Amino acid sequence: MEELNVNNLTVTVSNKLVLQDINLSVRRGQVVALMGPNGSGKSTLANTIIGNPKFNIEKGQIFIDSDEITHLKVNERAKKGIFLSFQNPSEITGVTISNFLRTAYNSTNNTNISVIEFQKILKENMELLSIPQEFASRYLNDGFSGGEKKRTEILQLAVLKPKFALLDETDSGLDIDSLKIVCNAINKLHKHYNIGILIITHYQKILNYIDPEVIYIMIDGKIVKKGDSSLSSKLEEFGYDFVNESL
Repeated sequence: MEELNVNNLTVTVSNKLVLQDINLSVRRGQVVALMGPNGSGKSTLANTIIGNPKFNIEKGQIFIDSDEITHLKVNERAKKGIFLSFQNPSEITGVTISNFLRTAYNSTNNTNISVIEFQKILKENMELLSIPQEFASRYLNDGFSGGEKKRTEILQLAVLKPKFALLDETDSGLDIDSLKIVCNAINKLHKHYNIGILIITHYQKILNYIDPEVIYIMIDGKIVKKGDSSLSSKLEEFGYDFVNESL
């Protein structure tokens, strides 16, 4: 079973320590949650795993099984099977979702699939996720609601079929109905394509609809607690104070 491993990772930005001695793992087909208050370093970790050059790795390694990816560029990591969703996806007027996804598919898979062939892949995944076909002809995130932007990213996840998906604040800005739709789509893809999912959030509510095997809690750039899904219930009841009190 393939596994994404972060080993003893310490990271700085402009000589400031932002992550310290991080250890975290996600297996293919497993759902893991990374929780913590705002500013705790969760998004920093996601960006470091995907290879954002803003973040400097001072020590530690990132592996997919025995294949070290610590020093690979972003596009190379994507080709290895890592996908990162963003808290605030960009709007691109004039580029349809269909054209954007075909370009991403060709780049990630180092191929040049025809429009006709790609439309078959796109249609199959839109049906899987119960997304109307006309959605693909809209401009990327142009005038989209928060829920529509998240559904676009989940559709991208379905089309690219990565080994591991880092979903950063997927619940941000969603009302309860949109959250249910997005979580249902994530659950479908996780099972259908055996994707390892890392849910990154500071709210417990998304875990009412996605059930992680493992939960990590991050505070001030450190993993301070690891446990099963019962951790989320404690966070809902006591907040992050119960973690601070146990340190």
